[in-house]
Amino acid sequence: MDSWLIAMMIGASVFLGALGLAGFLWAVKNGQFDDEEKFLNAAKFDGVDELNAAADLEKKKEKLKRDYRPE
Repeated sequence: MDSWLIAMMIGASVFLGALGLAGFLWAVKNGQFDDEEKFLNAAKFDGVDELNAAADLEKKKEKLKRDYRPE
């Protein structure tokens, strides 16, 4: 193998690695991994009825937060 081919392969690898790292850091910064309760809720509410009740409860909480106006 020629040295230019090895240099090109190393350069492409570094570029793709930097691109992947930038994408990962962007995702962390924008909150893509902030779902802390996903697995906890999956264990707590494993039936359809429980999942629907939990979803309704979350909607009620969000509505109360949205409609709350301190005096």
